Amino acid sequence: MSLNATPFAELLAATRHSAVHLEMRDSYAVGDEGEDFEEFLRTGVANTDPARSFWPQWVPLVADAVTRGVVMRRARIVSEPVTDYIRYEHAITAVNVQVGEDVRWLPRRHASDIALPGNDFWLLDERVVQFNLFAGAGDWAGKDRTDDPAAVALCAAAFEPVWERTPHEKYTI
Repeated sequence: MSLNATPFAELLAATRHSAVHLEMRDSYAVGDEGEDFEEFLRTGVANTDPARSFWPQWVPLVADAVTRGVVMRRARIVSEPVTDYIRYEHAITAVNVQVGEDVRWLPRRHASDIALPGNDFWLLDERVVQFNLFAGAGDWAGKDRTDDPAAVALCAAAFEPVWERTPHEKYTI
């Protein structure tokens, strides 16, 4: 099976040491979050119930990885003032943290000295990169995976300085 054809859940299940995720968009229009995001906009209340909506697909993947000793880190570069989507994402991050992800935030104005790849990505065990591709309005447009050492090195070098700057619990909106 080609690298791009392997389901992400299988790649994560094969991960042994680290899974890092860098998000750089100020809004996403991902279908499985749509209803929760609309509810958040109407009510100001975020879905932090790990048994509802899209969480039942994600929470077990993370829990399994963390149980195996995989360190899962997620960093987000955001413009300020933040968008409604980032306010929503910040509000639901409690579930990511509860299940075992460590999350950090970096205001975009503090990222100017970091060489960043052109797309969000997952880096698994510093051996495989999944670039997440999005259309201009934030809709999912696909993925591109590679184990090319240059791409792996670029993503590792981009992630670490972002990671060093702002823990989730210290970032306020």
